[in-house]
Amino acid sequence: MVHDLSPRAQGPFVVLNCATMHPDRLEIELFGAEPGGGGDGPYKIGTFEQAHGGTLLLDEVADMPIETQGKIVRVLQDQTFVRVGGTQKVEVDVRVVATTNRDLQAAMSAARFREDLYYRLNVVPIEVPPLRARRPDIPALAKHLMERAAVVAGVPPRLIGDDAMASLQSYAWPGNVRQLGNVIDRLLIMAEGDPSLPVAANMLPPELRAETPMSAHWDRGGEIMTLPLREAREIFEREYLAAQVLRHDGNISKTAEFVGMERSALHRKLKSLGVPGPDKPH
Repeated sequence: MVHDLSPRAQGPFVVLNCATMHPDRLEIELFGAEPGGGGDGPYKIGTFEQAHGGTLLLDEVADMPIETQGKIVRVLQDQTFVRVGGTQKVEVDVRVVATTNRDLQAAMSAARFREDLYYRLNVVPIEVPPLRARRPDIPALAKHLMERAAVVAGVPPRLIGDDAMASLQSYAWPGNVRQLGNVIDRLLIMAEGDPSLPVAANMLPPELRAETPMSAHWDRGGEIMTLPLREAREIFEREYLAAQVLRHDGNISKTAEFVGMERSALHRKLKSLGVPGPDKPH
């Protein structure tokens, strides 16, 4: 979207995955090669030249060899480079976008990532939060992924029931959106029952059922039956409200609206039940 909404939208958009490139080949992929310089033909056009007038995406830039990083700094500064095995400077006009899922501050401390490259790239940083930090997005994402999976499989999409959606929103998602997509694919193909009926929480993969709050898959019925009504109700309320606060990403206002309580009353109820408050104010 950065590329498509920019004046460079009519130019090329080129992606180079630094994590999948062999270190010995990375400079050739970036800068190209002259005859005898390691190219596969008379010459090779590198990704910087391919992206001339457009955008070059360096995916997983933290995996770039330290030696190549120094050369990238010079290219970013001068917008010129020399092909591998060549002598003539090549001038380009390229916007560079870099991505990584690693801690670059730690990589710099360990001398695995150059500080000058970090500060050259870190002009407009965009942090993409993990899925567990944006739980309210999960229903829309799940619906989109289900519709996309249904088109690929050639079958109607399945609805996700409210109890199953609550479980999806309560899960930690260590694999982020990719993992959510895999779960949706699995539900479309493997979920039991009538395909015209919504997917229920008990149809979710075992790892989701095991880690979501108890109120999403209540299994304390035997214990509850041994308690007086007041204690049983307190246990249920604590589990239920803790799950709803988690589901709504700690947003007390949205949680109160969903459960049908005034915001101030919900605050008092959470405090009286000993339910931890949100990490951030809402």
